[in-house]
Amino acid sequence: MEAKSDSRQGLEGVVAAATRLSSVDGEAGVLLLAGFPVEHLAPLATFEEVTCLLWNGVLPGAAELADFRLRLASRRALPPPVLDLLRAAARRRVPAMDALRMAAGALSLGEGVGEDPREDAVTLVAAFPTIVASYHRLLAGREPVAPREDLGHAASYLHLLAGEVPAAERARGLETYLNTVSDHGFNASTFTARVIVSTRSDLVSGVAGAVGALKGPLHGGAPGPALDMVFAIGRADRAEAVLRNKLARGERLMGFGHRVYRVRDPRADVLAEAAERFYGHGGDRALYDLARHVEATALRLLREHKPDRRLDTNVEFYTALLLHGLGLPTELFTPTFAVGRVAGWTAHCLEQLANGRLIRPQSEYVGERGRQWVPVEAR
Repeated sequence: MEAKSDSRQGLEGVVAAATRLSSVDGEAGVLLLAGFPVEHLAPLATFEEVTCLLWNGVLPGAAELADFRLRLASRRALPPPVLDLLRAAARRRVPAMDALRMAAGALSLGEGVGEDPREDAVTLVAAFPTIVASYHRLLAGREPVAPREDLGHAASYLHLLAGEVPAAERARGLETYLNTVSDHGFNASTFTARVIVSTRSDLVSGVAGAVGALKGPLHGGAPGPALDMVFAIGRADRAEAVLRNKLARGERLMGFGHRVYRVRDPRADVLAEAAERFYGHGGDRALYDLARHVEATALRLLREHKPDRRLDTNVEFYTALLLHGLGLPTELFTPTFAVGRVAGWTAHCLEQLANGRLIRPQSEYVGERGRQWVPVEAR
């Protein structure tokens, strides 16, 4: 029986809980992270500072920050059973997000995991870059790189991927990205994590569930295809013709429009500035210039083709450009998003545990009533 149309389908517009972690105003194009506009926080803070802010509600002082950096760095190495699992997954060529989901759950094999939620949060944030980078190397037939404790979180991730200490501008570019995506309201994966821990389950279970939600194509967005579109256009003089043809065929222009934001996604502005700074220090400047031309052309054509809708650049477009410039292949785009978002997932789990309320929404039954049992021989 077909369900009745209801604006609450998918819980859209339903307030499920109160949070101090982030505020998403899609009509105004504003994202606050613990009270800070994302454009004021993400380009300046370290990832460790943003994580402390989300967990504690205030920015850490110098001594607290130094202590947290040491605690985080000391948890980067994976328990041997987790590395064994990643090796087995690599032999089967399991997709990276599936490997991350399995390895995240296997962190429960670490010593002391499950005893203190806040310590589990440290372990999860510290381990995610190591999981993603180690699995990427194993898939390529290379051994994982041993984590170093003298690098910041973003620089450590790039080191674990490439085996080399990154230049400062590369680390800063990635750090800005990780900060920008660290939290974003009650999205599907965050809500999943909160539902799980609302049963008094543990943080590892909550975050593993969040990864499972993120791997679904309707949640994580499509930064890879946004870049593929730029590559397919190839030259600035082809942009208008290619984009017009896509719109005429009813195709979506990847990297434009957002379910929540009715104006320009503020995260796109942050990452656009980060990409401009990064490509200004090197990288494929021709690609950057082409992407900016494609963006301008797409926005002009969207306003012409769909004048009744506000379709602006979203976070996917500049995510793709920035992460590609940093040397990350497209298959690492969503796992790298998880490396940033795990700060928000853990913060929401801690907030939900403090709240203490089981998340148990109601459903509206739309099926038949009054049915009578008929024995199988009479059906």
